[in-house]
Amino acid sequence: MNLIALNIESIQLGQPLPFALRASSGALLARKGYVIRSREELESLITRGVELCIDTSESGDSHRHYLSQLQGLLLSDKSLGHIAAVKLAVAAPIPRGGTLGGIPDWSEQQMRATQLLRSPQSADFSTRFWALHEDLVQSSQQVPDATLLSLVHISAQETQMYSATHSMLVACVCMIVARGTLRWPDEQVRRVGCAALGMNLSMTELQDRLALQIEPLDAAQIAAVESHALRSADLLCGQGIDDPVVLDAVRQHHHRTPGTLADKTETQQIARLLQRADIFAARLAPRAARTPMPVTAAMQACYYDEEQQVDQTGMAIVKALGIYPPGALVRLASQEIALVLKRGGSATTPRVAVLLNRDGLPPGEMIPRDTAVATWKITGPVAQRDVRVNVSLERLLAMI
Repeated sequence: MNLIALNIESIQLGQPLPFALRASSGALLARKGYVIRSREELESLITRGVELCIDTSESGDSHRHYLSQLQGLLLSDKSLGHIAAVKLAVAAPIPRGGTLGGIPDWSEQQMRATQLLRSPQSADFSTRFWALHEDLVQSSQQVPDATLLSLVHISAQETQMYSATHSMLVACVCMIVARGTLRWPDEQVRRVGCAALGMNLSMTELQDRLALQIEPLDAAQIAAVESHALRSADLLCGQGIDDPVVLDAVRQHHHRTPGTLADKTETQQIARLLQRADIFAARLAPRAARTPMPVTAAMQACYYDEEQQVDQTGMAIVKALGIYPPGALVRLASQEIALVLKRGGSATTPRVAVLLNRDGLPPGEMIPRDTAVATWKITGPVAQRDVRVNVSLERLLAMI
Protein backbone atom coordinates (compact mmCIF):
# COMPACT_ATOMS: atom_id res chain seq x y z
CA MET A 1 0.00 0.00 0.00
CA ASN A 2 1.40 3.40 -1.02
CA LEU A 3 -0.64 6.21 0.59
CA ILE A 4 -0.65 9.82 -0.57
CA ALA A 5 -2.48 12.69 1.14
CA LEU A 6 -5.55 13.99 -0.69
CA ASN A 7 -6.50 17.63 -1.16
CA ILE A 8 -10.04 17.59 0.27
CA GLU A 9 -11.02 20.73 -1.63
CA SER A 10 -10.85 18.68 -4.83
CA ILE A 11 -13.57 16.24 -3.72
CA GLN A 12 -16.82 17.03 -5.50
CA LEU A 13 -19.84 16.73 -3.24
CA GLY A 14 -22.69 14.75 -4.77
CA GLN A 15 -20.38 12.94 -7.22
CA PRO A 16 -19.13 9.31 -7.04
CA LEU A 17 -15.58 9.05 -5.74
CA PRO A 18 -13.20 7.91 -8.51
CA PHE A 19 -11.11 6.01 -5.94
CA ALA A 20 -11.37 4.64 -2.40
CA LEU A 21 -10.70 7.05 0.49
CA ARG A 22 -8.43 5.77 3.25
CA ALA A 23 -7.21 7.00 6.62
CA SER A 24 -3.51 7.69 7.12
CA SER A 25 -3.39 4.24 8.76
CA GLY A 26 -4.67 2.65 5.55
CA ALA A 27 -8.12 1.88 6.94
CA LEU A 28 -10.92 2.15 4.37
CA LEU A 29 -13.18 5.16 4.97
CA ALA A 30 -15.21 5.23 1.74
CA ARG A 31 -15.18 2.86 -1.22
CA LYS A 32 -14.77 3.87 -4.87
CA GLY A 33 -18.12 5.09 -6.22
CA TYR A 34 -19.37 6.27 -2.80
CA VAL A 35 -21.12 9.64 -2.93
CA ILE A 36 -20.28 12.24 -0.26
CA ARG A 37 -23.36 14.46 -0.18
CA SER A 38 -22.46 17.23 2.29
CA ARG A 39 -19.55 19.13 3.79
CA GLU A 40 -20.53 17.74 7.20
CA GLU A 41 -20.17 14.17 5.92
CA LEU A 42 -16.74 15.00 4.49
CA GLU A 43 -15.61 16.56 7.77
CA SER A 44 -16.75 13.46 9.67
CA LEU A 45 -14.47 11.36 7.43
CA ILE A 46 -11.59 13.71 8.17
CA THR A 47 -12.25 13.35 11.89
CA ARG A 48 -12.20 9.56 11.59
CA GLY A 49 -9.19 9.44 9.34
CA VAL A 50 -7.19 12.43 10.67
CA GLU A 51 -5.87 12.91 7.13
CA LEU A 52 -7.58 11.61 4.01
CA CYS A 53 -5.37 9.52 1.75
CA ILE A 54 -5.62 7.27 -1.26
CA ASP A 55 -3.61 4.23 -2.25
CA THR A 56 -1.86 5.07 -5.53
CA SER A 57 -2.30 1.47 -6.70
CA GLU A 58 -6.07 2.10 -6.61
CA SER A 59 -6.12 5.66 -7.94
CA GLY A 60 -5.32 5.24 -11.65
CA ASP A 61 -5.77 8.48 -13.57
CA SER A 62 -5.82 10.66 -10.45
CA HIS A 63 -2.30 9.54 -9.52
CA ARG A 64 -1.07 10.17 -13.06
CA HIS A 65 -2.67 13.64 -12.90
CA TYR A 66 -0.82 14.31 -9.62
CA LEU A 67 2.55 13.31 -11.09
CA SER A 68 1.84 15.51 -14.08
CA GLN A 69 1.22 18.45 -11.71
CA LEU A 70 4.56 17.88 -9.99
CA GLN A 71 6.42 17.65 -13.29
CA GLY A 72 4.84 20.91 -14.44
CA LEU A 73 5.87 22.71 -11.24
CA LEU A 74 9.44 21.42 -11.50
CA LEU A 75 9.72 22.59 -15.10
CA SER A 76 8.38 26.02 -14.15
CA ASP A 77 11.04 26.50 -11.42
CA LYS A 78 8.51 26.80 -8.57
CA SER A 79 9.94 26.91 -5.04
CA LEU A 80 10.40 23.69 -3.09
CA GLY A 81 7.87 24.96 -0.56
CA HIS A 82 5.26 25.42 -3.31
CA ILE A 83 5.94 21.96 -4.72
CA ALA A 84 5.78 20.33 -1.29
CA ALA A 85 2.33 21.88 -0.73
CA VAL A 86 0.83 20.09 -3.71
CA LYS A 87 -1.49 17.23 -2.72
CA LEU A 88 -3.25 14.63 -4.78
CA ALA A 89 -6.45 15.98 -6.27
CA VAL A 90 -9.31 14.30 -8.10
CA ALA A 91 -8.30 14.10 -11.75
CA ALA A 92 -10.35 15.95 -14.31
CA PRO A 93 -12.81 13.71 -16.16
CA ILE A 94 -11.28 11.89 -19.11
CA PRO A 95 -13.08 13.10 -22.24
CA ARG A 96 -13.11 9.65 -23.84
CA GLY A 97 -13.19 6.23 -22.24
CA GLY A 98 -10.04 4.16 -22.55
CA THR A 99 -10.28 1.00 -24.58
CA LEU A 100 -8.56 -2.35 -24.80
CA GLY A 101 -8.85 -4.01 -28.16
CA GLY A 102 -11.78 -1.74 -29.01
CA ILE A 103 -13.65 -2.66 -25.80
CA PRO A 104 -14.05 0.22 -23.32
CA ASP A 105 -13.18 -0.01 -19.65
CA TRP A 106 -16.80 -0.18 -18.54
CA SER A 107 -16.09 0.58 -14.88
CA GLU A 108 -14.54 3.85 -16.03
CA GLN A 109 -17.46 4.44 -18.39
CA GLN A 110 -19.85 3.97 -15.45
CA MET A 111 -18.03 6.57 -13.40
CA ARG A 112 -17.76 8.95 -16.34
CA ALA A 113 -21.46 8.64 -17.22
CA THR A 114 -22.56 9.05 -13.60
CA GLN A 115 -20.48 12.18 -13.11
CA LEU A 116 -21.81 13.59 -16.37
CA LEU A 117 -25.51 12.87 -15.83
CA ARG A 118 -25.46 14.07 -12.24
CA SER A 119 -24.19 17.48 -13.38
CA PRO A 120 -26.62 18.61 -16.11
CA GLN A 121 -25.85 22.29 -15.48
CA SER A 122 -22.05 22.04 -15.85
CA ALA A 123 -20.43 24.33 -18.40
CA ASP A 124 -18.84 21.49 -20.36
CA PHE A 125 -21.87 19.19 -20.23
CA SER A 126 -22.61 19.26 -23.95
CA THR A 127 -19.03 18.42 -24.96
CA ARG A 128 -18.84 15.53 -22.51
CA PHE A 129 -22.33 14.30 -23.41
CA TRP A 130 -21.55 14.08 -27.12
CA ALA A 131 -18.17 12.41 -26.42
CA LEU A 132 -19.86 9.70 -24.33
CA HIS A 133 -22.63 9.34 -26.91
CA GLU A 134 -20.06 8.82 -29.67
CA ASP A 135 -18.28 6.16 -27.61
CA LEU A 136 -21.57 4.29 -27.16
CA VAL A 137 -22.32 4.59 -30.89
CA GLN A 138 -18.93 3.07 -31.72
CA SER A 139 -19.14 0.32 -29.07
CA SER A 140 -22.62 -0.75 -30.10
CA GLN A 141 -21.58 -0.90 -33.75
CA GLN A 142 -18.06 -2.34 -33.58
CA VAL A 143 -18.27 -4.74 -30.59
CA PRO A 144 -22.02 -5.26 -29.98
CA ASP A 145 -21.72 -8.61 -28.17
CA ALA A 146 -19.01 -7.33 -25.81
CA THR A 147 -21.06 -4.19 -25.21
CA LEU A 148 -24.22 -6.13 -24.36
CA LEU A 149 -22.31 -8.60 -22.20
CA SER A 150 -20.63 -5.79 -20.25
CA LEU A 151 -23.72 -3.68 -19.64
CA VAL A 152 -26.11 -6.57 -18.89
CA HIS A 153 -23.54 -8.11 -16.52
CA ILE A 154 -22.93 -4.80 -14.73
CA SER A 155 -26.63 -3.94 -14.60
CA ALA A 156 -27.47 -7.21 -12.85
CA GLN A 157 -25.13 -6.25 -10.00
CA GLU A 158 -25.15 -2.45 -9.89
CA THR A 159 -26.93 -0.47 -7.18
CA GLN A 160 -24.59 2.47 -6.55
CA MET A 161 -24.56 3.91 -10.08
CA TYR A 162 -27.83 2.51 -11.36
CA SER A 163 -29.15 5.46 -13.36
CA ALA A 164 -26.18 6.03 -15.65
CA THR A 165 -25.64 2.30 -16.17
CA HIS A 166 -29.30 1.92 -17.09
CA SER A 167 -29.16 4.82 -19.57
CA MET A 168 -26.07 3.39 -21.26
CA LEU A 169 -27.65 -0.07 -21.52
CA VAL A 170 -30.88 1.32 -22.99
CA ALA A 171 -28.90 3.48 -25.44
CA CYS A 172 -26.81 0.55 -26.68
CA VAL A 173 -29.75 -1.87 -26.88
CA CYS A 174 -31.75 0.69 -28.87
CA MET A 175 -28.90 1.37 -31.29
CA ILE A 176 -28.16 -2.33 -31.84
CA VAL A 177 -31.86 -3.04 -32.49
CA ALA A 178 -32.35 0.06 -34.65
CA ARG A 179 -29.28 -0.67 -36.77
CA GLY A 180 -29.42 -4.45 -37.05
CA THR A 181 -33.12 -5.36 -37.05
CA LEU A 182 -35.19 -2.27 -37.80
CA ARG A 183 -32.66 -1.06 -40.40
CA TRP A 184 -33.14 2.58 -39.45
CA PRO A 185 -30.90 5.14 -41.18
CA ASP A 186 -27.76 6.16 -39.33
CA GLU A 187 -29.16 9.53 -38.26
CA GLN A 188 -32.16 7.86 -36.61
CA VAL A 189 -29.88 5.32 -34.90
CA ARG A 190 -27.84 8.15 -33.43
CA ARG A 191 -30.97 10.00 -32.37
CA VAL A 192 -32.32 7.06 -30.41
CA GLY A 193 -28.96 6.66 -28.66
CA CYS A 194 -28.91 10.35 -27.78
CA ALA A 195 -32.49 10.27 -26.46
CA ALA A 196 -31.77 7.17 -24.35
CA LEU A 197 -28.67 8.69 -22.80
CA GLY A 198 -30.55 11.86 -21.82
CA MET A 199 -34.04 10.53 -21.05
CA ASN A 200 -33.55 10.43 -17.26
CA LEU A 201 -31.19 13.39 -16.96
CA SER A 202 -33.44 15.31 -14.56
CA MET A 203 -33.58 12.50 -12.00
CA THR A 204 -30.21 10.72 -12.16
CA GLU A 205 -29.45 11.26 -8.48
CA LEU A 206 -33.03 10.40 -7.48
CA GLN A 207 -32.90 7.14 -9.47
CA ASP A 208 -29.69 6.17 -7.71
CA ARG A 209 -31.31 6.82 -4.32
CA LEU A 210 -34.45 4.89 -5.24
CA ALA A 211 -32.37 1.84 -6.19
CA LEU A 212 -31.25 1.71 -2.56
CA GLN A 213 -34.57 2.71 -1.00
CA ILE A 214 -36.80 0.10 0.65
CA GLU A 215 -39.64 2.41 1.66
CA PRO A 216 -42.39 3.40 -0.82
CA LEU A 217 -41.86 6.62 -2.77
CA ASP A 218 -43.08 9.75 -1.00
CA ALA A 219 -45.22 12.43 -2.68
CA ALA A 220 -42.25 14.56 -3.76
CA GLN A 221 -40.46 11.57 -5.29
CA ILE A 222 -43.60 10.50 -7.16
CA ALA A 223 -44.00 14.01 -8.56
CA ALA A 224 -40.34 14.08 -9.65
CA VAL A 225 -40.66 10.72 -11.40
CA GLU A 226 -43.88 11.71 -13.16
CA SER A 227 -42.40 14.98 -14.46
CA HIS A 228 -38.91 13.77 -15.30
CA ALA A 229 -39.44 13.29 -19.05
CA LEU A 230 -40.43 16.93 -19.61
CA ARG A 231 -37.73 18.24 -17.29
CA SER A 232 -35.04 16.08 -18.93
CA ALA A 233 -35.96 17.46 -22.37
CA ASP A 234 -35.76 21.00 -20.98
CA LEU A 235 -32.30 20.36 -19.50
CA LEU A 236 -31.01 18.91 -22.77
CA CYS A 237 -32.38 21.85 -24.71
CA GLY A 238 -30.80 24.27 -22.27
CA GLN A 239 -27.43 22.67 -22.97
CA GLY A 240 -27.76 23.16 -26.70
CA ILE A 241 -28.98 19.65 -27.56
CA ASP A 242 -31.88 21.02 -29.54
CA ASP A 243 -32.81 18.34 -32.11
CA PRO A 244 -36.63 18.48 -31.99
CA VAL A 245 -36.97 14.76 -32.76
CA VAL A 246 -34.68 13.83 -29.86
CA LEU A 247 -36.36 16.23 -27.44
CA ASP A 248 -39.88 15.08 -28.33
CA ALA A 249 -38.81 11.42 -28.05
CA VAL A 250 -37.46 12.12 -24.54
CA ARG A 251 -40.76 13.80 -23.62
CA GLN A 252 -42.72 10.81 -24.93
CA HIS A 253 -40.52 7.92 -23.79
CA HIS A 254 -43.05 6.74 -21.20
CA HIS A 255 -46.08 7.06 -23.47
CA ARG A 256 -47.91 3.78 -24.01
CA THR A 257 -48.48 3.59 -27.75
CA PRO A 258 -48.81 0.02 -29.04
CA GLY A 259 -49.13 -0.58 -32.76
CA THR A 260 -46.98 -1.00 -35.83
CA LEU A 261 -43.98 1.25 -36.31
CA ALA A 262 -44.98 2.01 -39.91
CA ASP A 263 -47.96 3.97 -38.59
CA LYS A 264 -45.79 6.16 -36.36
CA THR A 265 -43.72 9.28 -36.96
CA GLU A 266 -39.95 9.12 -36.48
CA THR A 267 -40.33 10.68 -33.02
CA GLN A 268 -42.96 8.12 -32.05
CA GLN A 269 -40.84 5.24 -33.37
CA ILE A 270 -37.87 6.36 -31.29
CA ALA A 271 -40.04 6.90 -28.21
CA ARG A 272 -41.59 3.44 -28.57
CA LEU A 273 -38.21 1.73 -28.88
CA LEU A 274 -37.01 3.66 -25.81
CA GLN A 275 -40.07 2.61 -23.85
CA ARG A 276 -39.68 -1.08 -24.68
CA ALA A 277 -35.90 -1.13 -24.06
CA ASP A 278 -36.42 0.81 -20.82
CA ILE A 279 -38.78 -1.90 -19.56
CA PHE A 280 -36.31 -4.65 -20.49
CA ALA A 281 -33.30 -2.98 -18.85
CA ALA A 282 -35.14 -1.97 -15.67
CA ARG A 283 -36.11 -5.56 -14.92
CA LEU A 284 -32.52 -6.75 -15.13
CA ALA A 285 -31.32 -4.43 -12.38
CA PRO A 286 -31.40 -5.20 -8.66
CA ARG A 287 -33.04 -2.95 -6.07
CA ALA A 288 -32.62 -2.90 -2.32
CA ALA A 289 -36.12 -4.36 -2.10
CA ARG A 290 -35.79 -7.04 -4.82
CA THR A 291 -33.36 -9.13 -6.84
CA PRO A 292 -33.06 -8.76 -10.63
CA MET A 293 -35.44 -10.75 -12.80
CA PRO A 294 -34.17 -13.62 -14.97
CA VAL A 295 -33.43 -12.27 -18.43
CA THR A 296 -36.27 -14.20 -20.06
CA ALA A 297 -38.79 -12.48 -17.77
CA ALA A 298 -37.30 -9.12 -18.77
CA MET A 299 -37.57 -10.10 -22.43
CA GLN A 300 -41.17 -11.21 -22.02
CA ALA A 301 -42.06 -7.89 -20.39
CA CYS A 302 -41.01 -5.95 -23.49
CA TYR A 303 -42.22 -8.59 -25.99
CA TYR A 304 -45.91 -8.19 -25.12
CA ASP A 305 -47.60 -4.80 -25.33
CA GLU A 306 -50.06 -3.09 -23.01
CA GLU A 307 -52.89 -5.22 -24.44
CA GLN A 308 -50.91 -8.49 -24.03
CA GLN A 309 -50.39 -8.75 -27.77
CA VAL A 310 -47.01 -9.33 -29.44
CA ASP A 311 -45.41 -5.90 -29.76
CA GLN A 312 -43.57 -5.19 -33.02
CA THR A 313 -40.87 -3.18 -31.28
CA GLY A 314 -40.47 -5.73 -28.48
CA MET A 315 -40.21 -8.48 -31.07
CA ALA A 316 -37.40 -6.52 -32.77
CA ILE A 317 -35.53 -6.39 -29.46
CA VAL A 318 -35.84 -10.16 -28.97
CA LYS A 319 -34.78 -10.79 -32.59
CA ALA A 320 -31.72 -8.55 -32.27
CA LEU A 321 -30.56 -9.66 -28.81
CA GLY A 322 -31.80 -13.25 -28.77
CA ILE A 323 -33.98 -14.85 -26.11
CA TYR A 324 -30.81 -15.28 -24.08
CA PRO A 325 -28.70 -12.17 -24.74
CA PRO A 326 -25.07 -11.73 -23.72
CA GLY A 327 -24.84 -11.47 -19.94
CA ALA A 328 -27.79 -13.82 -19.29
CA LEU A 329 -27.45 -16.77 -16.90
CA VAL A 330 -28.76 -20.10 -18.22
CA ARG A 331 -28.99 -23.79 -17.38
CA LEU A 332 -27.77 -26.33 -19.95
CA ALA A 333 -29.02 -29.83 -20.73
CA SER A 334 -25.78 -31.05 -19.16
CA GLN A 335 -27.01 -29.53 -15.84
CA GLU A 336 -24.21 -26.97 -15.98
CA ILE A 337 -24.93 -23.29 -15.30
CA ALA A 338 -23.44 -20.89 -17.79
CA LEU A 339 -23.29 -17.22 -18.72
CA VAL A 340 -24.03 -16.12 -22.28
CA LEU A 341 -20.98 -14.58 -23.96
CA LYS A 342 -22.26 -13.76 -27.44
CA ARG A 343 -25.23 -14.27 -29.73
CA GLY A 344 -25.34 -17.39 -31.88
CA GLY A 345 -26.88 -18.53 -35.13
CA SER A 346 -30.41 -18.33 -33.71
CA ALA A 347 -32.22 -16.61 -30.85
CA THR A 348 -31.91 -19.74 -28.69
CA THR A 349 -28.35 -20.92 -29.47
CA PRO A 350 -25.85 -18.39 -28.08
CA ARG A 351 -22.25 -19.13 -27.12
CA VAL A 352 -21.81 -19.53 -23.36
CA ALA A 353 -19.18 -20.10 -20.67
CA VAL A 354 -19.76 -22.60 -17.86
CA LEU A 355 -19.69 -20.99 -14.39
CA LEU A 356 -20.84 -24.02 -12.36
CA ASN A 357 -20.46 -27.68 -13.29
CA ARG A 358 -23.20 -30.30 -12.84
CA ASP A 359 -22.16 -30.66 -9.18
CA GLY A 360 -22.71 -26.95 -8.59
CA LEU A 361 -18.98 -26.19 -8.28
CA PRO A 362 -16.93 -23.66 -10.27
CA PRO A 363 -14.63 -25.35 -12.79
CA GLY A 364 -10.93 -24.50 -12.66
CA GLU A 365 -11.32 -22.52 -15.86
CA MET A 366 -14.56 -21.37 -17.46
CA ILE A 367 -15.49 -23.80 -20.23
CA PRO A 368 -16.90 -22.48 -23.54
CA ARG A 369 -19.98 -24.26 -24.89
CA ASP A 370 -21.91 -24.02 -28.16
CA THR A 371 -25.59 -24.35 -27.24
CA ALA A 372 -26.48 -25.35 -30.81
CA VAL A 373 -25.09 -28.78 -29.80
CA ALA A 374 -27.88 -30.90 -28.26
CA THR A 375 -25.76 -31.95 -25.26
CA TRP A 376 -25.38 -28.31 -24.25
CA LYS A 377 -28.67 -26.81 -25.36
CA ILE A 378 -30.25 -24.26 -23.04
CA THR A 379 -33.10 -25.62 -20.94
CA GLY A 380 -34.03 -22.37 -19.21
CA PRO A 381 -32.90 -19.19 -17.45
CA VAL A 382 -31.22 -18.99 -14.04
CA ALA A 383 -31.83 -16.19 -11.54
CA GLN A 384 -28.88 -14.08 -10.40
CA ARG A 385 -29.52 -14.99 -6.74
CA ASP A 386 -28.98 -18.67 -7.55
CA VAL A 387 -25.43 -18.21 -8.81
CA ARG A 388 -23.10 -17.38 -5.96
CA VAL A 389 -19.92 -17.01 -7.94
CA ASN A 390 -18.18 -13.81 -8.96
CA VAL A 391 -16.38 -13.68 -12.27
CA SER A 392 -14.54 -10.59 -13.42
CA LEU A 393 -15.87 -8.91 -16.53
CA GLU A 394 -12.36 -8.88 -17.97
CA ARG A 395 -12.21 -12.70 -17.90
CA LEU A 396 -15.57 -12.94 -19.61
CA LEU A 397 -14.65 -10.46 -22.32
CA ALA A 398 -11.43 -12.33 -22.99
CA MET A 399 -13.51 -15.37 -24.01
CA ILE A 400 -15.56 -13.62 -26.71
